Amino acid sequence: MSRLTKRAVEALAVPAKGQEFLWDGELRGFGVRVIPSGLKTFVLQYRNTLGKSRRIKIGRFGIMTVEAARELAKVKLGRVAEGIDPAEEPEATQDDITVEALCDWYLTEAEAGRILGRRNRPIKASTLAMDRSRINTHIKPLLGKRLVSNLRIVDIEGMQSDIVDGKTAAAKRRPGRGGVARGGPGVAGRAVGTLQSILSHAARLDVIEKHPSQGARRLAGKKRQRRLGTAEIKRLGAALQYGERNGEHSTGLAVVRLLLLTGFRISEGQQMHRDWLHAEEGYVAFPDTKGDAQIRAIGPVAARHAASQPKKVGGPYLFPADVGDGAFTAGKACLERLCAMVGITDVTLHTLRHTFGSVAGDLGFSELTIAAMLGHAPQSVTQGYVHIDEALKLAITRTSDTIAQLLNEGAREACKPAAVAA
Repeated sequence: MSRLTKRAVEALAVPAKGQEFLWDGELRGFGVRVIPSGLKTFVLQYRNTLGKSRRIKIGRFGIMTVEAARELAKVKLGRVAEGIDPAEEPEATQDDITVEALCDWYLTEAEAGRILGRRNRPIKASTLAMDRSRINTHIKPLLGKRLVSNLRIVDIEGMQSDIVDGKTAAAKRRPGRGGVARGGPGVAGRAVGTLQSILSHAARLDVIEKHPSQGARRLAGKKRQRRLGTAEIKRLGAALQYGERNGEHSTGLAVVRLLLLTGFRISEGQQMHRDWLHAEEGYVAFPDTKGDAQIRAIGPVAARHAASQPKKVGGPYLFPADVGDGAFTAGKACLERLCAMVGITDVTLHTLRHTFGSVAGDLGFSELTIAAMLGHAPQSVTQGYVHIDEALKLAITRTSDTIAQLLNEGAREACKPAAVAA
């Protein structure tokens, strides 16, 4: 047998049942065990002073390196030589994985597609990015050095309270996410949810012995109910017209208008590819959304607006960034400027989506229909052609036309936003 190496451990075949071992050719009794789940664990087998065969775990491969496991095995064998049985020491019954190491394991496994999320599919890159942000901003700073085996419900809920109290509020987010963390009940609850998910996956895959956060209570985030009223939609129409005439970013204006006319999610609107849009047929074919691939109806006025956007040579996006090959991401800032012009407050891009659904409700459409309009109920491609329920098309067209009419009325009623705000 040769010396145990990282390459040899990675090449170790996963058995259909039972367990398989690969032993080190230099350090007697040191090896790695693999079980059907794919989990590989470093082990040490020896005989104690009574001649009884013992086998103890050293650590998990992927969290612990081969060389680190080898050094720890040497320490354990030294204890055996002293007449001490490592299997009977209190610390031997504990899993010495820290929260920080477990988080790193989760991110590595998820990035490789080996951890399944909703609908038993690999976790999406967007979800993983949010998980990484919560890990680096909240979980690691507050619990990273703690041993997973020593975690208790009070520790999990204590982390939640610390986030609410702002103990991680000054932490800078990873590059690309902008701003600083502010904490609050919603953020705290989502951070606990991320940690619980990590622990659940680890327990299911036998990386840890038990799930220490079961029973921890998560704070409920404050659900935003803000919508634009009829008068506010008109004022936003005035602001859009004023912005067009006074140098506001044209792509930002187009994004705001499209999100309001469609109820699309922010990422769906800003990151839409031009070839997803089928304006003549009245639908957008999203290859991936929060609810997986979807076919979503789009009203004629919104479809014409989207189709009229200037093309950027070589770029796939309907709303391309000014610099680089990515999508436009400044819709939020544009909306804030527009709302400031006409005195509308407490509005986000998600408010536009909620407004679309609320206008549909005002028109008398059912909650089930509105859910389908917003993409909560999937619209699929079947039998080689696109089929969207005609009643759903009608609901989306009426809602979009109603919002477009209000925007146009606002643009006609006021020559300047100040007059509307007054």
